[in-house]
Amino acid sequence: MERQKIILDCDPGHDDAIAILLAGKNKYIELLGITVVAGNQTLEKTTKNALNVCQYLELDVPVYAGCGQPMIRDKQVVSEEIHGKSGLDGPVFETLKRKAEEKHAVLYLIETLMNSEGDITLVPTGPLTNIAMAMRLEPKIVPKIKEIVLMGGTYQLGNVTPAAEFNILADGDAAHVVFTSGCPIVMVGLDVTRKVLCYPSIIERMEKNDSKASKLFGELMRFFNKSQKEVFGWEGGPLHDPVTVAYLIDPSVLKTKEMYTEIDIRGTQSYGRTNCDFFGNSGKEPNSKVAVEIDTEKFWDIIEDGIKQYCAG
Repeated sequence: MERQKIILDCDPGHDDAIAILLAGKNKYIELLGITVVAGNQTLEKTTKNALNVCQYLELDVPVYAGCGQPMIRDKQVVSEEIHGKSGLDGPVFETLKRKAEEKHAVLYLIETLMNSEGDITLVPTGPLTNIAMAMRLEPKIVPKIKEIVLMGGTYQLGNVTPAAEFNILADGDAAHVVFTSGCPIVMVGLDVTRKVLCYPSIIERMEKNDSKASKLFGELMRFFNKSQKEVFGWEGGPLHDPVTVAYLIDPSVLKTKEMYTEIDIRGTQSYGRTNCDFFGNSGKEPNSKVAVEIDTEKFWDIIEDGIKQYCAG
């Protein structure tokens, strides 16, 4: 299997941090760059979090700050009740020396894609603002995108409102741009990510792999589990975002179904809902592959293997 070139577009976020960890040293992934968007916290905080993770894990990957607010809506929603005031509460990092690149994330995306051979996969694990803005600013990038494997949406129940998942709700208009772009899309939604709950036994398993990565995993997930317990009553936090990277490492970890997906950008109670035509009632051609099942054991094996890449020797 050839190494897949990816750009990780994220809003760290505990599960985003694990996605960075998983992609950073995997033999099947070539992480070209990290673009950051506001989401789990403000842009200033999510950018700092991405830089802290890269510095701690000694990843030589450029980080680009992107959009700090939605394309159209006035208010940027954040998820402080889950990710804390910093957006990455739990670990205590050393003084940050790494800096973000001067170029805006949207311009980096455009430049990198236009200079590519159509072999780059975009992996958004936050609101889709950066991706949508790049598409609007330079539509010629669309056929240059190999695939978009995103964490977001649900064909069942939301996690912020009854209808909507956080990443799509945070900028439904951006999601509309992406899902109507014609790009190949794999939607990794709550329907599968809620099945990979990081119970204390999982944390103990990962921490047996003595490394910086295993230590970071434990510190992140202990805080994440605490907040998930307080908000949702779960004993283990769902590790949403790394499922995208795990799928690229081993596609058999997910079962997908082709569906036509439309974003609700007109509703008030259901804004941000991903209306996935599971049964094909609309008669419209599918525009996405939607994840419907996940092999949880295989997923945790992939996570553990990712952590082992950071072990000494």
